Amino acid sequence: MKKSSLSPTAITDNLGTRLIGQRVIYYPSLTSTNDVAKQKAQQGAVEGTIIVAGEQTAGRGRMKRGWLSPRGSIALSVILYPELAYLPSLIMVASLGVAHCLEKVAGLKPQIKWPNDVLISEKKVCGILIESEVKGKRADYAIIGIGINANIKPSDFPEIPPTATSLSHELGRDTPQLDMIRCLLAEIERLYLALPSGDAVYQEWRDNLVTLGKKVQVRTGETTQEGIAESVASDGSLLLRQSDGSLTKIVAGDVTLRG
Repeated sequence: MKKSSLSPTAITDNLGTRLIGQRVIYYPSLTSTNDVAKQKAQQGAVEGTIIVAGEQTAGRGRMKRGWLSPRGSIALSVILYPELAYLPSLIMVASLGVAHCLEKVAGLKPQIKWPNDVLISEKKVCGILIESEVKGKRADYAIIGIGINANIKPSDFPEIPPTATSLSHELGRDTPQLDMIRCLLAEIERLYLALPSGDAVYQEWRDNLVTLGKKVQVRTGETTQEGIAESVASDGSLLLRQSDGSLTKIVAGDVTLRG
């Protein structure tokens, strides 16, 4: 793939969005798109500004884990200035946006594992990291970071766990990165702008969670709990029904399906 294929001009040309992706900043190589996005947000970057990297050398995932983004991956971050009430919904916007584009562009059938892992064939293909700064009763900014294993061979990278896959591995061919990025920007904008209209985004996200109805193990810090993932609250929290019948609300954690 030519380096110019991910140029800001190629990404924004006739994109059709009114907010997200109207300004794109591209770096051939970068430590972390989220780190640069935070710097740009603190400097007053316009809402919807996108940071895209040809590769990340120090990408991050949830729970302070590393996220490998070699060349052939998709790594981008979106700068937003949402109302405070919409912060919990950004994981829904991001994971649904990715899932929609994997289906539209790659023809794959994705699943979403709580809270925001996107899976193909039960293996992780995308990581999402939401970071925000809250001051008082308002959100100063929020960053949606998205990393997709696009055109890479996971077995070539020992750092990538065996529970992960890539689009090219699943398809047997490369996926057009440019088409995927343009789709992501359009879908994220559509879902983001729909948040004030009601619970439609939450309901679609809930209905697409492969986790619900399953026996799961949830790790939160040093604590491990097991039970049935019964539902999710509108703030994104997982409602875990434990063996004694009690219902526990889990705001953040790692979920493993147990059979």
